Formats: sequence, C-alpha cells, structure tokens
Amino acid sequence: MSQPLSLFQEPVLPGPVAIVEDEPMMQLRLRAILTTLGYTDDALSFAASIVEAQAMFDEQPFALALVDVGLPDGNGIDLIRALHQRDAALPILVISAWSTEQVIVSALQAGATGYLLKERDDVEISLSVRSALRGGAPIDPFIAKRILELLGAAGTKPPGHLAPQASGALLSPREAEILTFVSKGLTNQEISSLLSLSRLTVECHIKNIYKKLAVNSRTQAVFEARSRGLLP
Repeated sequence: MSQPLSLFQEPVLPGPVAIVEDEPMMQLRLRAILTTLGYTDDALSFAASIVEAQAMFDEQPFALALVDVGLPDGNGIDLIRALHQRDAALPILVISAWSTEQVIVSALQAGATGYLLKERDDVEISLSVRSALRGGAPIDPFIAKRILELLGAAGTKPPGHLAPQASGALLSPREAEILTFVSKGLTNQEISSLLSLSRLTVECHIKNIYKKLAVNSRTQAVFEARSRGLLP
C-alpha cells in the first residue's frame, strides 16, 4: 500500500532559489530544508556576501531569495532594498539571528517579504518558505509580538510607513476579508475562486487596501493592518 504524500514532499513553485548566508552550517541546514521541500541541488545557488549575491543575481533571475541581514561585507538590508528595486515581485525571506526592532522594521521597509529567526526549527522554516512562495508574509511569532509591543508602548510612534493614518482609512468588510486571505498566503487567483470574484476585482480591492494603509506591498499591508488591530 502506497504511503500518502507528505506535506514536505509536495512540489513547490518552480524556479531557482538564492540563499545569501555566510555561515557554512546554516547553508547546509537551508540546503537540507529546501531539498526536503522538493528542490534539487542545481536549483539552489549560494552566496556568502553581498558582492557574491549581486553577481549571482546579475547572472540569472530567481523565484525566491533567503537572506541573512548580518553579512561579512555589509548590511543585508541594503541588499534586500536593491533586490526589491530590481524586482518588486521577488519574495525575499529574511532568516537571521538578528532580532532588534530597528533591524526588523528596516528589513520589512526595504522590501523583505517576511522575517524568521534562525532559532526556529526546520518545520517552521519550511512552512515559512512555502508561505513566502505562495505570496504570504511569514513573520516570526517572537518578532510579531515584539513589534506589536513596540507599537503599543505609551508615547511610542511606529517608524516609517508604520505611522498611523487617519481613522477614515479603515477597510471595508470585503477589503478586510481579502486582506485576511492575503495574510494566510493565498494568491489573488485563489482568493478570487474562494469569493467567486474575478481576479481583476480582487486586484482592485488589494490596490485600494494599499492606498488606505499607505503601503505598497502585501507584506507591508499585512504588517500595517496587524499594527492597527485590523488583523489578528
């Protein structure tokens, strides 16, 4: 009798993955995780520095980037910003040991899709990678808690795009429903099928959400909505 297909053996979205990580042991760990997800060695490219990463991206496009913010030749946030400017649709998942509010918020503002701490186990990292590939915005639970504490601190104003907007910028029930699906990693096509709406209608709602929340990406929209209490 054949065994059921494991969640982690299920094929993921095609396309090569770029891993920007200077620690050899972490490189091996990420290779093992991505292999378990279904990637072959020839679909994985590794860079141990910003210079190597830039050269790697000059040679070919990637479907996903896993980036550490602490790199030997500079700040990984600068690399994230450059990659986001090059391709705003590229999912960029930070996997780092850095957990200070300033670094986390700066990475998300620079264009990171999500942020995960290296201390998480392989299963959690696997789920976060899958979420990022599906258009989700995976945020480490510890990080989400710390950011919400920061935003809720008396007399503390959120930095950058996290600054509160006018109360009139609240979402409509339909927009809130769509944003909830976005936060769960569903694509526009999947949302349109679930709600029996055209994909164009879903895209229009998402553009309105961006405008009301003063953001320009799915990750920022989810993060901003959570900071305002619009999402759990």
